[in-house]
Amino acid sequence: MARSRSLPAAFLAAVGLLLTGCGALFPADVDRRERLAMLPRSGLPLDAPVTVRWNQYQIPWIEAATDADLFFTLGLVHAHLRGAQIALLRRISAGRLSEMVGPLAWDIDHALRILDYGRASETVWLRMPAESQRLLQAFTDGLNAYFERQTKRPPEFALLGIEPEPYRPQDLLRIGRLAGTDINWLGYFSLLAERGTPEFAERWHRILRAGANTAPSFTPDPALSTLADLLAASGKSGSNSVAVAASRSASGAPLLANDPHLGLTLPNLWLIAGMRSPGFHAVGLMVPGLPFVAVGSNPWLAWGGTNMRAASSDLYDVSSLDPATFETRSERIGTRFWLDTTRQVRVSPFGPVISDASVIPGDQSRPVALRWVGHEPTDEITALVAAARARDAEGFMAAFTGFGVSAQNMLFATRDGHIGQLMAVTQPVRSRFPADDPVLDATDPGTAWAGFIDARGLPAVLDPPEGFLASANNRPTGETPVPIGYFFSPGDRVQRLQAFVSGRSRLGVADLQSLQRDTLSPAAGRVAAVLAGRMRDLPAPPPRLLAALTGWDGDYAADSQGPVAFELLLYHLVPAFAGVESADELPYATGSWNYLSGPFIDDFEALPRQAADRLLSQAATKAERELGSFPTWGDMHRLRVAHALGAVPVLGRFFVLEDFPVGGSRETPMKTAHGLVNTRHHATYGQQSRHVSDLSDLDANWFLLFGGQDGWLGSANFADQIPLWRDGRMIRMPLRSETVARDFPDAVVLDPEATDGTPQ
Repeated sequence: MARSRSLPAAFLAAVGLLLTGCGALFPADVDRRERLAMLPRSGLPLDAPVTVRWNQYQIPWIEAATDADLFFTLGLVHAHLRGAQIALLRRISAGRLSEMVGPLAWDIDHALRILDYGRASETVWLRMPAESQRLLQAFTDGLNAYFERQTKRPPEFALLGIEPEPYRPQDLLRIGRLAGTDINWLGYFSLLAERGTPEFAERWHRILRAGANTAPSFTPDPALSTLADLLAASGKSGSNSVAVAASRSASGAPLLANDPHLGLTLPNLWLIAGMRSPGFHAVGLMVPGLPFVAVGSNPWLAWGGTNMRAASSDLYDVSSLDPATFETRSERIGTRFWLDTTRQVRVSPFGPVISDASVIPGDQSRPVALRWVGHEPTDEITALVAAARARDAEGFMAAFTGFGVSAQNMLFATRDGHIGQLMAVTQPVRSRFPADDPVLDATDPGTAWAGFIDARGLPAVLDPPEGFLASANNRPTGETPVPIGYFFSPGDRVQRLQAFVSGRSRLGVADLQSLQRDTLSPAAGRVAAVLAGRMRDLPAPPPRLLAALTGWDGDYAADSQGPVAFELLLYHLVPAFAGVESADELPYATGSWNYLSGPFIDDFEALPRQAADRLLSQAATKAERELGSFPTWGDMHRLRVAHALGAVPVLGRFFVLEDFPVGGSRETPMKTAHGLVNTRHHATYGQQSRHVSDLSDLDANWFLLFGGQDGWLGSANFADQIPLWRDGRMIRMPLRSETVARDFPDAVVLDPEATDGTPQ
């Protein structure tokens, strides 16, 4: 039934896209001057003229006489640079993909409606402080002003059938909740398919053991696949961050480095901006459509975050609850190329019933509900706006009172010499995490949340004796008043960051930039050494494979063959060890790097020697046979520079700009993630932006995007930062006015009194 319905839909969708979106398939080249001419600049509802300066990468630096004018202009500029992207995020967050691609997205839209990213938006808006409301409204007005005055639409609008709609502040709050997606859901949804199997409890214990066994960043004591891809690409799910004290800095002032990890598609999930008004003075990375600097620097401090991987959600078996306690609503799903459809959404006393979504696996007879902090009225915008205005460590740490999702390890460095880390999260008060099953019994009072705790009640650190801090989605600290999480990243990246910094007496900007391009995975080197040692004892060890692994230290350099040998061996060994036919059939617990870099070797060596040698010999023979196909890791491991629509079947090829070899892996500092692989493949998730600040100089703030600043297809600035990304260069974002004027020479004046405007 579904198959017969989807085939004509796919056909009609393809025809419709070709007929209505040819401008997007073959976008005209647009230079920076043409793009700047599209920015509305006259008759705008401003209190006073605003100057927007631009550099060669089409990065804006805004100078406004009032805070409201600044936020209005930020909204205007966001719409100019990323109007199509913001429209897409709005539709994803509301479960409106079918309006763009037809009935093939019905099931995804149903799942997104159940997750209900806008559930708390109205309450958050009503409870916001008056100033936050005023600034968010001004930003929203700027977004709307752009589309009211700009008749030339982004090419994607025609391709996807998007018509401009006025934005409300609540729409932006919903986009913020999408960006705050609980990364643990990806694990939960994978595990639901395995519940009920005899070995599930053992696998859950294995996950808890592997996920919790990572190095902490500090101690309080100063001594599915489409939905998963969509959520992982949109949410702030990974990063590296390092803060270096003045005692270890070559400049004599603290340093801060941060590189967020998200989907490696274009447009980037960040944009770069600079700004100054009476109440704000900052440069940094902003989420398109949201009015705050999430990673950046002001005249007093610099900051960046990494996803804490906190368990901000719980799953509940609600099958024993009285059905009368559930709320049910009908959701109409508008559909392009087809008739609209209606789906039911049920909400239990413990939250929406996610098992009603067909894309989420599980036993439909035992409904499972989701309780998430993101459905509570926390206020991230007020927190991050306050953080950007902070002038000292105390003010920065206090700003995160009431911050909810997604949970962040916030690292910062101040110009007066401090470095610190805090836990920016609102966490449920629980007595414990589930021991045998991630799905809790809703009828057990002991599983209920007993309130919340935020950054004020959680551990933080200021000026650690080591002289540095490092965070990489690992367990943030050892002891906390409430349980924090269990799906932490393995220790590879944080241990590499710590070793790199501690191994140098004095570090500078160039050192931290080098660290962001580091491709070493010590854990991979250790696992490879054990397997190579075991292979030497085989009756007929494969010579080329063994030679490539011998002495390999885990460096996933693009020109090395060691990673190829290691990954080919894992590809064949791990499924055989798990008793499945292929890597695609691996259980979540056995296929994760947490397991492969941790308990796997112990479990493998616990096998009877004869059985283990047989598995290793068979896997090594297959890997040896395939090794010649890939002389280097870069021949096998690639990065594709492509618009997000590059993933669309058939038409996607029109949106691919470049394909090149790249180093790095799942858990290297320069993250370019992949699964178990034995063919040429593309990393789709990893390091897609970089930031380094030296607090000795107001102008020493450096940023970079994988891709470019401008989301307009065909723009000269759509992917012009790729050469810099490959070469390790970055773009300076100064704070001094005279440097801004020099580095951002194209000035556009937005004048509320003028009827026309031209670049100055």
